[in-house]
Amino acid sequence: MTISYKWLHEYLPVTVEPERLSRILTSIGLEVESMEAYEEIKGGLQGLVIGEVLTCEKHPDADKLSITTVNAGAAEPLQIVCGAPNVAAGQKVVVATVGTTIYPSSGEPLTMKKVKIRGVESHGMICAEDEIGLGSSHAGILILPADVKVGTAAADYFKPYTDWVIEIGLTPNHMDAMSHIGVARDVIAYLNFHDKKQYTLKSPFSNGFKVDRKTLPITVSIENNNACQRYSGVSISGITVQESPVWMKQRLKAIGVRPINNIVDITNYILHETGQPLHAFDADAVTGGTVVVKNLAEGTAFLTLDEKERKLSADDLMICNKEEPMCIAGVFGGTKSGVKETTKNIFLESAWFNPVTTRKTSFRHNLRTDAATRFEKGVDISNTVNVLKRAALLIKELGAGEIASDIVDVYPAPKEKQQIALKYHYLKKISGKNYHPDTVKKIFESLGFELIKESIDEIWVAAPFSKPDMELPADLAEEIMRIDGLDNVEIPTSITISPSTEADQTSFAYKEKISNILAGQGFNEIFTNSIANSAWYDEEVLTTTVKMLNNLSAELNVMRPSMLETGLQCLSFNLNRKNNSLRLFEFGKTYTTSDIGKYFETDHLAIYTTGSTEASWKQKASAVDVYFLKSVVNSILKYAGLTAETEIAETEKGFSGLINYKVKKQIVAKVGIVDAAQLKQFDIKQPVYFADINWNILTQLASKAKLEYKEIARFPSVERDLAIVIEKSISYAEVEKAIGNAKVSRLKSVSLFDVFESEKIGAGKKSLALNFVFQDDEKTLTDKETEKMMGTLVQTLEKQFAAEIRK
Repeated sequence: MTISYKWLHEYLPVTVEPERLSRILTSIGLEVESMEAYEEIKGGLQGLVIGEVLTCEKHPDADKLSITTVNAGAAEPLQIVCGAPNVAAGQKVVVATVGTTIYPSSGEPLTMKKVKIRGVESHGMICAEDEIGLGSSHAGILILPADVKVGTAAADYFKPYTDWVIEIGLTPNHMDAMSHIGVARDVIAYLNFHDKKQYTLKSPFSNGFKVDRKTLPITVSIENNNACQRYSGVSISGITVQESPVWMKQRLKAIGVRPINNIVDITNYILHETGQPLHAFDADAVTGGTVVVKNLAEGTAFLTLDEKERKLSADDLMICNKEEPMCIAGVFGGTKSGVKETTKNIFLESAWFNPVTTRKTSFRHNLRTDAATRFEKGVDISNTVNVLKRAALLIKELGAGEIASDIVDVYPAPKEKQQIALKYHYLKKISGKNYHPDTVKKIFESLGFELIKESIDEIWVAAPFSKPDMELPADLAEEIMRIDGLDNVEIPTSITISPSTEADQTSFAYKEKISNILAGQGFNEIFTNSIANSAWYDEEVLTTTVKMLNNLSAELNVMRPSMLETGLQCLSFNLNRKNNSLRLFEFGKTYTTSDIGKYFETDHLAIYTTGSTEASWKQKASAVDVYFLKSVVNSILKYAGLTAETEIAETEKGFSGLINYKVKKQIVAKVGIVDAAQLKQFDIKQPVYFADINWNILTQLASKAKLEYKEIARFPSVERDLAIVIEKSISYAEVEKAIGNAKVSRLKSVSLFDVFESEKIGAGKKSLALNFVFQDDEKTLTDKETEKMMGTLVQTLEKQFAAEIRK
């Protein structure tokens, strides 16, 4: 939610400094995410002055240049070379002196310097309107009225609009603060409580509404009273569609709304002022003089304002005339009934549409409009007519029209205000503070609550319609605490909790230990969204993907079927900020479905690496690779007490190479290289390596694994190296498995420390250099015993792989 500081003060009875306002808003639960200075004209015309051209002569060496002397209010006139065709002596102009920075309407800022142009010194520039951000014309310099005083600062003469723009992070229950008036009401309640004042809102609503003539009556019929519980409207004739006044355009632009014309701008202005969306129809397009609010048949075609034909759902509420639909209710208008430059008569709508149906329609058609975001959170159903009158008077004032009908207000079942009781002891329990009953009443009155009754231990209030989330005593307690200030909540000296217990702690224990292992290896834990973008996955994957019915946004619409994509999104975010070497891990879930109502949830440990290892005093930085990631996975499986077999897996989409780790014929982990197409989708330009550990299988197997402990051996180990030549097609994993099957009991470990390939050792051959470690727990091994074990291993390798021993 974007708030204009100056606009907000139209409704505040006193001026509140920007810094204090920011603190107040955050304190009352309207968290300020940013507060930035806004300039309608970038740079604010600072440094520019009004000058007078004293002389103007042609440049001797350039036909299109003139040499001028300009009085800019300094002791001496300035000599300025000017290329404008309309420059002449006696003109009042805008001058950028040496050292001044100008901000063109398009292009980069430019700082004035003393320069020579065709041999003539120039001490600044006489400006055109586009060169200083005042317009788009570059036909010539900007010429001002003759009575402007020389030396006047351009900022003082043009008075460019400045403001503070405040971005508020609203929680979903604060729909009443989705407008300037709503925010102002909360600020006033805070000031009344803390400054001990009796301030009231400066209301924009007046009693000046009256019908000029009843020449354009339009009736309204509601066929779906649940989706539209109130519909108000009024006709205005003889309007002129034109540009909005400067003050309105300035306020709208400050909050990021692009001005269009006076009619559309007024509806946008009222939306951000009151929180009530409006829609203006070309009244001549309301055939039959009747507006019908109803649902249409499934698949009905409708052309919206963005020139796209949309197929309607039978659940979409539509605003229709006698013959055809005109607007998707509360979401988006249609091309035929929209306000155009030629429009002379309009019908203005102010309604209450059901939040649930509006939200579903908005997401169904991917139309996330300002109107839809307000209707889906709930607007003030009691305010439709007041807002309509306010808008009609503005249109009459700015559009030169006449109010041409009575207000039509269809409200079949008027709502009653929600009545809620708040016991003072409950308030103390929730807030931790004792509030005086008079204080509670004052806060409720400032927020627009109606006092129903009170007693010694409780108070009954009716919640205003602008706060449709008020249902429980806890909601009332929150309002009291907000206005007191959430940063004033007292911290108790002790906290009483009921600790939760789990029947099986295995998963949590392994998570903690393995997280520590990974952190010790330089990894950082991340937490990504389990809701993902369906555009990341192909049609085959989407057939088993869990799709969301009420997705948070058009992009976040499925539950992730894989951990890879959300991790790549995190990598991309960091890589785009020059964080090029990353080691990340995440414990998360994936989701799949085989049929409606049959859903499967799987726990994973995902590991991502890219970039280089860290350099240290004993080794240089080197690029991470799949072997580095394999060593990480091996250390995790070793800690879990699992011995896995590895195999080259069939290629999966998203990977250019994949290795499976199997324990008891179950795939417990996968390690792979992410392929280029997948990386391109996230704009990643360097290799990424990914490991996916099935956490459910790992913890299930680890819980059954028998861990044995024994004392550290007292006798030394013996190492031997061996180089063998084998076929290139034979993997090290096969060699390692064969060595393990040789059943050499005193062999403690084997590792690969070199791979060599050359035509000198034979075509299609490779050399593996292996290191063996032997140890006996009962005695020191002799050379004879060691050589005997090495002989057994050599025979195994020669027999199984026809290995040649390199001398």
